[in-house]
Amino acid sequence: MRLDKIETFVVGNPPPRHGGQYFIFLRLTTACGITGVGEIYNATFGPDLCAAMAVDVFTRQFEGNDPHHIERMWRQTYGAGFTQRPDVTVMGVLSGLEMACWDIIGKAADKPVYELLGGKVHERLRSYTYLYPQAGDVYPDPAQPNVYNDPDMAAEVALQAVEKGFTAVKFDPAGPYSIYDGHQPRLEDLERGEQFCKRIREAVGTRADLLFGTHGQFTVSGAKRMARRLEKYDPLWFEEPTTPENPQDMAEIARFTSIPVATGERLCTKHEFARVLEAGGASILQMNLGRVGGLLEAKKIAGMAETRQAQIAPHLYCGPVVAAANIQIGTCCPNFLILESIGTFEGPYMSVVKSSFRWEDGYVIPPVIPGLGIELDDEAISKNPYTGTELHLSMAQTPVVQ
Repeated sequence: MRLDKIETFVVGNPPPRHGGQYFIFLRLTTACGITGVGEIYNATFGPDLCAAMAVDVFTRQFEGNDPHHIERMWRQTYGAGFTQRPDVTVMGVLSGLEMACWDIIGKAADKPVYELLGGKVHERLRSYTYLYPQAGDVYPDPAQPNVYNDPDMAAEVALQAVEKGFTAVKFDPAGPYSIYDGHQPRLEDLERGEQFCKRIREAVGTRADLLFGTHGQFTVSGAKRMARRLEKYDPLWFEEPTTPENPQDMAEIARFTSIPVATGERLCTKHEFARVLEAGGASILQMNLGRVGGLLEAKKIAGMAETRQAQIAPHLYCGPVVAAANIQIGTCCPNFLILESIGTFEGPYMSVVKSSFRWEDGYVIPPVIPGLGIELDDEAISKNPYTGTELHLSMAQTPVVQ
């Protein structure tokens, strides 16, 4: 069996665009006709350029090779051009290609991927949802009350999620974040963060965990000020309280607060996660399978985390192919904690794939379909081209004024 062909797809995420502006999918085909799908999570460059990068890497490092030889092709890509260091763009492309290889391997073996990475550990995977606006775009008018700035509205949406079956909800009311962070939280940000926790805890009681998100916007002292206010509401985690460059900074916060620190959506490869673990910067690792280096790399990271009593909570702010990969890795990792989902995995978010995920009472049931358990819908994809110019995610371009 050898890899023969690559196809790439840049897909506009239909409104309300939960999961980002667009998705970058790819499909590999072997000479014997087995296909595998992958997804690139890369927000640094335009999506068409990222798709072209995938074609280049495939041609140089994957084409003609046996898809089983993941470790070799991974090392060839990681070391190409005399790099051998974590590079978020390279790793995003490599993640998508590696993911597709596992899909092919699983189909050839007639097994779900998790059975080839240690086997099923969990019969079901606890999931959480972000608190999204109930109607309209994911980016509502910030001048109007909405689920992002109104604690009472957020509490109402959180209760609705719990009534569906979710046992954890995530929200990030900690204020603006910019390319100039970290900054000190404004008093209004501290107050709003506390009120969100207070109102949501009052609404859901002990029926759900609170996952407090930030985007690395604080200084160490600023994150401590926020954590001190939140501790009384017992959140399950304080997500990415400082920028990801220095794990020692995050470790100082982790030592300061009783709230578990979670991080990892912007990190790639075992090396960056090892630095976090060595520093004691986080006890919950949120690798994104479309950026971290693929499934085997995520499995290695999960193994390192086991040695430090740390858990994994795969991150998802991209498309359903990464979601499928997250389900596979969560199923076979003993230290899996919780899975990020986009709602209950239905509606527009799933409109460009043929597959569905089984979500029951707050849990995802691992599929028994060979491979990743997901297939692209070419016809739906052709009807949803991405025609915008924005990147997948963006940050404020001016400093936050105190």
